[in-house]
Amino acid sequence: MPYLNVLSRISLPCHFLLSNFIAAVPPHHCDIRGIEDGGLFGNLTFNQKVIVGIPTERDGAPSSCLMFTNPQYQYLFSSNTSEETYPVKCQNGWVYDKSIFRSTLATEWDLVCNKKWMNKATATVFFIGVMTGAPLFGYLSDREKSCAVLSNVFDKTVKFGRRPLLLVSYLSSLTFAILSAVSTSFVMFAIMRFLTGISLAGISIISIALNIEWCSTKHRTFSGIIISLDWTLGNWLLVGIAYGINEWRTLILAATSPLILAVMVWRWLPESARWLIANGKAEAAQYYMMKCAKMNKGSKGLTTIIPEALLESVESEREGKKFTVADLFKTPNMRKLAICTGIVWFGVAFTYYGITLNISGFGLNPHLTQFIFASIEMPMKIAVYFSLEKLGRRRCEVTALLATSLLLFINIFVSKEKWLIRTIVGVLGKSTSEASFTIMYLYTTELYPTVVRQNGLGYTAFLARLGVSVSPLVVLSEEAWHLLPACIYCAVALGSGVIASLLPETLDAQLPEFIEDIEKTRKQSVRREEIQSNMHDDLLPTLSA
Repeated sequence: MPYLNVLSRISLPCHFLLSNFIAAVPPHHCDIRGIEDGGLFGNLTFNQKVIVGIPTERDGAPSSCLMFTNPQYQYLFSSNTSEETYPVKCQNGWVYDKSIFRSTLATEWDLVCNKKWMNKATATVFFIGVMTGAPLFGYLSDREKSCAVLSNVFDKTVKFGRRPLLLVSYLSSLTFAILSAVSTSFVMFAIMRFLTGISLAGISIISIALNIEWCSTKHRTFSGIIISLDWTLGNWLLVGIAYGINEWRTLILAATSPLILAVMVWRWLPESARWLIANGKAEAAQYYMMKCAKMNKGSKGLTTIIPEALLESVESEREGKKFTVADLFKTPNMRKLAICTGIVWFGVAFTYYGITLNISGFGLNPHLTQFIFASIEMPMKIAVYFSLEKLGRRRCEVTALLATSLLLFINIFVSKEKWLIRTIVGVLGKSTSEASFTIMYLYTTELYPTVVRQNGLGYTAFLARLGVSVSPLVVLSEEAWHLLPACIYCAVALGSGVIASLLPETLDAQLPEFIEDIEKTRKQSVRREEIQSNMHDDLLPTLSA
């Protein structure tokens, strides 16, 4: 299962972190060709023209947004002249440094100076799309109602569920990503990125639930960490592609290409047997179980399990019942779980992307910074795997969030001139933030029962993407106080860590199937545990490995 999902999941970081490159703002200044005076100015070198045509900032660098209407030749001899000058906003556009990026959104549509908020908003628009798509795909993939159109395309035994909606996500993501790459205006690009975000949300939440639901209790941690390595691989892939392609349109197409292979291998992905049983589709569940068991040479124990036996774990009054996001808040324990996981997910995503989307704040080449950020993930996830097995989910999640908050707090007091120290502390903060993200993905799938697991993942993903949508805009608050963004990220990580301590532990616990399992502290019927044991022993270990 994990190796089939990897092709689609590596495209997630390629798009989620794409703004670091397509929305990069290279060094720029006003185009001063319009101040030609027909005399001395035309004989100056380029650097001399910049000196007499553009005022300087406090650090001595040329202004990015101001220019002189007439050449100020006195600055050729002294920058401390007492003669009063009156700079104005750029009159004829901008000139961009193309040594690193040949073309970005900023250079394409001049999204700088008074339009720089539009450049920042591109990431926000994308994540609002992800935020919108998360509950939509979560709701649909938990449904088992027939659809006339889909029934002609998908397996007739499965109407909605995980598998068909995953293909819908693949195809729609490909379509809207291509359309965004050929956008002829900023408005068209923003709309296409929004729709791409909606589509990718389906891949994000459905693939991980499908993976975890095919795993036995003892292999869940391993499988959860393995699937999270897809993000690391995708991160490395993005750095490599972005280093070789410095034109934003081509970069989008290259970052989307893994989805073509994902569509090709979709036919071999099995539907979730847990979801099928929970929705009364015992024959389809047995079909996929036997098919997977034969692949793993472990079908002997499953021959005694008939569809009627599988359905014994489903209470008759649940037949035909449709679960929605509202069911997450109807009962006390479920409501507490939904509120706490929602808050924690908001904080985890808000902090993670606050660090990840600010790669220019460490004083290094953006490709190098992104590569360092990606490389630290691998050893961190290995450490997370062993920690989860020894310490449990809750303790590890709380520790990761509090450590992130502490490291962000330390970096507040490190000046930008000490870029090496800032980078080291920032990378450590990124690694602990990544750890909290990895743990929370696994933790959330274990907390929610099967009948509302996709609804739960959709709901938490909605709040997570709400945090991500706000996160890039927080950087704009530095105009009020340059340390305000760091203080906000630090406080949110701290608060999320405190709330995470209220969640129940799930280490070595059976996955809950129904909401009643949450209200009864996860007690399950003896017969259901017996069936799950047969499934796990004969089928799932090899799938997880």
